[in-house]
Amino acid sequence: MRTFVLYILLFATLLPMVSPWGIIAHYQLNKEYIARVLCENRDKPQLHCDGQCYLAKQLKTQQEKQDKETTERVQNSPVMQLFCQVSFSFEFLPAWQLILRAGFTAYYFPAYIAPLASLFQPPRV
Repeated sequence: MRTFVLYILLFATLLPMVSPWGIIAHYQLNKEYIARVLCENRDKPQLHCDGQCYLAKQLKTQQEKQDKETTERVQNSPVMQLFCQVSFSFEFLPAWQLILRAGFTAYYFPAYIAPLASLFQPPRV
């Protein structure tokens, strides 16, 4: 039972440092003490601040701390490359230019055309 109470007290002590809800719970639980001792407007009771200035300051501090941690986490996270640059390209050139560029290769010769094919054409009108 003592251990359970110890964990609850430890959780209640650390909660305001971790979460804004913890800060609000801490404020609600200690509202009288904060209004009497920690409030910036404790000398001006007509304002009815009741420690809300302290609560706002704590929430702002917590938010700035979370923003700073988030920024550091984003800056330190590794960048994954999701695409790659194409290292080759296609060119559509005539066969004779390909032969000149690459040298002699049988794959670059155009399809064979029979020399007699030009003789067997229909007469021109």
